[in-house]
Amino acid sequence: MKRFLGSLMMILGMLSAPVSAQRRPVLPQIDLPHAYYYRELYLPQLTSGPSSLSWSPDSKSLMYSMAGSIWRQSLDSAEPEQLTDGPGYDYQPDWAPDGKSAVYVKYQKDAMELWLLDLATKKTAQLTSGGAVNVEPRWSPDGKRVLWVSTQYNKRFHVFVADVKDGALQNVARLTGETKSSLPRYYYSAFDTEVNPAWTRDGKEIIFVCNRGHIYGTGGIWRMKAESGAEAREIHYEETSWKARPDFSPDGTRMVFSSYLGRQWQNLWVMPAAGGDAFPIAYAEWDQTGARWSPDGKEIAYISNFTGSTAIEIQEIIGGNIRQLTGFDAKALRFMNAVGTLRISIEDDMGGPSSARVSVTDANGRFAVQQSAVVYADDGFDRKERESERHYVYVLNSDEFVMPEGKARIEVSKGVEYALQEEEIEVKAGKTSDVHVRLKRLNGPWKGRGHWSGSDLHVHMNYGGTYRNDPDDLALEAEAEGVQIVNQLTVNKEQRYPDIDLVHIGEDYVSESGVQIFEGQEFHTSYWGHRGILGLQDHLLMPGYAGYPNTAAASLFPTNADVYDMAHAQGALVGAVHPFDEVPDPFAKPAQRMTDELPVDVALGKLDYMEIVGFSDHKSTAAVWYRLLNLGFKLPAGAGTDATANYAAPIRGQVGQNRVYVWTPQWPAPPEVWKEGLRNGRTFATNGPLLEFTLGGQMVGSELKFDAAQTSVPFSARMTSMVMVSHLEVVCDGKVVQEVKLDESRKSGELKGSLPISKSGWCVLRAWSETAQYPVMDSYAYATTSPVYVTVSGKRAFSQEDADYFKAWIDRTMEITMGYPDWNSADEKVYVMKKLADARAVYDGMK
Repeated sequence: MKRFLGSLMMILGMLSAPVSAQRRPVLPQIDLPHAYYYRELYLPQLTSGPSSLSWSPDSKSLMYSMAGSIWRQSLDSAEPEQLTDGPGYDYQPDWAPDGKSAVYVKYQKDAMELWLLDLATKKTAQLTSGGAVNVEPRWSPDGKRVLWVSTQYNKRFHVFVADVKDGALQNVARLTGETKSSLPRYYYSAFDTEVNPAWTRDGKEIIFVCNRGHIYGTGGIWRMKAESGAEAREIHYEETSWKARPDFSPDGTRMVFSSYLGRQWQNLWVMPAAGGDAFPIAYAEWDQTGARWSPDGKEIAYISNFTGSTAIEIQEIIGGNIRQLTGFDAKALRFMNAVGTLRISIEDDMGGPSSARVSVTDANGRFAVQQSAVVYADDGFDRKERESERHYVYVLNSDEFVMPEGKARIEVSKGVEYALQEEEIEVKAGKTSDVHVRLKRLNGPWKGRGHWSGSDLHVHMNYGGTYRNDPDDLALEAEAEGVQIVNQLTVNKEQRYPDIDLVHIGEDYVSESGVQIFEGQEFHTSYWGHRGILGLQDHLLMPGYAGYPNTAAASLFPTNADVYDMAHAQGALVGAVHPFDEVPDPFAKPAQRMTDELPVDVALGKLDYMEIVGFSDHKSTAAVWYRLLNLGFKLPAGAGTDATANYAAPIRGQVGQNRVYVWTPQWPAPPEVWKEGLRNGRTFATNGPLLEFTLGGQMVGSELKFDAAQTSVPFSARMTSMVMVSHLEVVCDGKVVQEVKLDESRKSGELKGSLPISKSGWCVLRAWSETAQYPVMDSYAYATTSPVYVTVSGKRAFSQEDADYFKAWIDRTMEITMGYPDWNSADEKVYVMKKLADARAVYDGMK
């Protein structure tokens, strides 16, 4: 035990040296799990198109949020009028019943507060303060009160109400209580949440969405008197996902809400106001959300992503005719203040047109109005550096941005192979300024023999987000990030598979720019650990998960090892995705819950790669990887972003944020040749630094064999990076054996030397930073090669300490699994327990 702890501390000391905590998640004051889901699916996001809307009392105009401002537009006009212009970003307007004002949400200074807008003067006043997240404001029918959702109580979502008098809130009260559930929720808190509130038409009651008594989703629709402590009753249940947002018809007899019941996308459904059976009134293959019933009862307006971005559609209640609210051309927008235009053109290092990631902000740090591309947001930022997260778009060759007059800051990047380009320019009112950006390519390993192709092993084209992607959209994002191969993994989001109708298993896609998209799947069993399946050739593996309590897939069969067999039968590769945020400790007191199947999969020879760089802590993941390598397992380094490519706020970066470079003898390489390169470990994984490493003249993935110990084995190590790194190290058998000196810029380093090799083992080259640096939208920069393996005297690499570590891990897994209650049969349980025991025996038999 002491030996284990001592070694663990040594590993953590090397791998997990303190990393500056300057980069923190957006709105960290919310105390709920999986911030990347509720942030995208619930909280308002900056979009180039509309994101929420409200009707005027006379049903002749709409007010909506767009590009971070509040706009008003008559239904018979094509000229939207800007009503707010920062600072910060403004969302979710609700038009007062008397037509004179609106309440809305302002995102500024790391909080979302409610503000009041006087429509005659355009003057604004702050209603809430305190730094909480306040969203979804709704006026009462008499215009005297406001209903909204706030985290001001215990940092969780609850419904609040207040009187509005003389431009201020009075008698603020929390309507919904706080209850804690014992249900086995995964993506949702143990504490119940209440969201999506709306008033009944008489103003005496409210409805809201709550997950009380349910495991999955944000829950059903509940109704209660608009009084604190009143008893709530559930009038309709289905598995919602933050976006139901019910709204009553003007006569109070019906309600409209968004649902994906039995479908892949959120569509419009209606049901009686008192509850009952719902039926759809739209059947689109895209999302329809944020629905609001017109005061005259004739139409429903909503946000649609049928274009890929967002737009407003209006549907007749009787007849079903749908029209789009037009007028989003920048030239038709009536801005509050003087603006000019930036036309940005991008060239590659050879002078040809290129695509890239572009961020453009004004002197106040506010993102530009940009209407021909979808806008994305970083998932964290440094509060000392900026007031809010970066926003960016992907530009294909050239595009235009509308800016207030004054200074504009431009940042252009193209993945990890190019340097970040930064520029400031003065924007003149009424004028168009042309900016030409020529990208500077780094000197990287692709210039050598063969070809290193950058690939993201873990991308979701659509995953319930704000936008709607198709393969062309995904290819543009990849090309702008310098990614040659995208592994698009179809996966369930709650009860649906958003990509299931857009992909064709076994039919890989190649864009005009040469980006290849390989179809695969993420198997979503959280008990055993998520796994990536690359290059399926025949069909998706259904239902795509196991171990989902209270469903017909509650059993822990199939295990991941069984899934691998099915995947391999289709010629696919299988890898461990986003493995560890911290190093698992099977000896911890009190005992940790450990059910991840990783050591079982590796022992049984099922796993083809591991995401060392991914949506997890890279150093913690590498610490576990090193232990497996120390036991003689050959496990290549992979990398995947877990990119939610249709999110306005993608999970830790966009396509290619974490990527693996695979060496192939030629390019373009057929899929089987590329997969063979990955399987054989001809790889390095990175979110920034580019690496080259040889040992004994052999590249990564190779095996050196010696009859006896060697006093001097030559190595070569080289790195170039678009961001500064803190360390460039040769690591053998889990220990740093050589620190490579970096140049003055700390963006490159090179060394040729030699190492003594006394026993069987492995060596890698790794680079890492102690701080986060843009354009790496991650906690820190990190890169590692796959190993060069070494065999001395025919003996397998072995570490008793590491064998004991994984035996203890499997013991803990067996203990928890033995008590699992939801098996389909006793035979299934016996089968699974034997598989775990077989894997443990592998470690027990090692010498």
